Amino acid sequence: MTVWRSLVGQSESVQVLQRAGAAGREIAEGRAVAAGSMTHAWLFTGPPGSGRSVAARAFAAALECDRSDELGCGVCPACHMVLAGTHPDVHAVVPDGLSISVAEMRAVVQNAARMPAFGRWQVVVIEDADRLTEAASNALLKAVEEPADRTVFLLCAPSTHPDDVSVTIRSRCRTVALRTPSAESVAEVLVADGADPAQAAWAAQASQGHVGRARRLIRDEQARGRRSAVLAIPASLTSLQACLNAADHLIGAAEAESAAYSASRNEEETEALKVALGAGGTGKGAVAATRGSAGAVKELEKRQKSRATRSQRDSLDRALTDLAAFYRDVLLVQGRADRGPAAVASAHPDFDDEVRAVALRVTPAGALTRLDAVLACREALELNVKPRFAVEAMTAALRLP
Repeated sequence: MTVWRSLVGQSESVQVLQRAGAAGREIAEGRAVAAGSMTHAWLFTGPPGSGRSVAARAFAAALECDRSDELGCGVCPACHMVLAGTHPDVHAVVPDGLSISVAEMRAVVQNAARMPAFGRWQVVVIEDADRLTEAASNALLKAVEEPADRTVFLLCAPSTHPDDVSVTIRSRCRTVALRTPSAESVAEVLVADGADPAQAAWAAQASQGHVGRARRLIRDEQARGRRSAVLAIPASLTSLQACLNAADHLIGAAEAESAAYSASRNEEETEALKVALGAGGTGKGAVAATRGSAGAVKELEKRQKSRATRSQRDSLDRALTDLAAFYRDVLLVQGRADRGPAAVASAHPDFDDEVRAVALRVTPAGALTRLDAVLACREALELNVKPRFAVEAMTAALRLP
């Protein structure tokens, strides 16, 4: 099983990365390669679920792979360590909160400037590079402009737009554009994981090509329940009170999901930090170690709060993605694009009755207006508008005539 198997529906990109991985090995071993076959900075772009971070980690594994006959074999010790996040020469920057700070980026850049200790390359994987603060982006830019000989930067972002990645950083990267995999490709992966074919086909369609979401829908009954509750909302918005109730439900569900995700993790992190600072110890050394621990604990709590905020926003975004797809299905029904030999597949076939009920209540222009309201809510959340205000404005705009 190679590391490339996890990249679903991206055969062209896999070929590019395999060739670059082979060139990277040649460079690391002191042999000449064709110009442009390998570079020190890569930018992986694509919509959510396309596998940006998966592609970056697979490429990192290929660069460090021990096998000579199949780079990225997935079974050698180096591949195992990269995929498990324990390889000493592969540094992953995964933002817990809403942004990546300059202090975090400076520390990573400093480590990346060293020679590899175990593998061929020092590899820095920056997930959600669009979350870099301006100062963090500037710190990264200096390293990308003047890279060490054996260092590779792998950035992941939704697009090459300046709002996602600065123009100066983008200009120094080779871009790998990923696409949303087809429902058939996602279903094949789910069946290979052991899912029932019929359920796999449903999850692949409902997830709209997002492999991680599809797996969650297959395995997590609560995720299926949250999706069903969200998709029942459009047909229920017959009054202002119903709109406010729907907003309350969306906010409450996101908060509950975030709290469940954070609770056990926060407790483990806090306890581990206190132990590291000498909690429970005796003697002068332990007393001295715990004397200045309040600041460290406060900093951890700040990071945990930021992570909880991000988790809540991510949960809301999943719900809004489902709502946007609902109104897309409404437009398909109104335009009769869901019928005939060239029919476009519905994103939510199990909610066909609700979709048709809304399609009878609103005009095509009204459906477009409601779709725009959902997308505007997503944009407002990205701009850090208070979630309740953004969601209440959206549900009011979705009210049925």
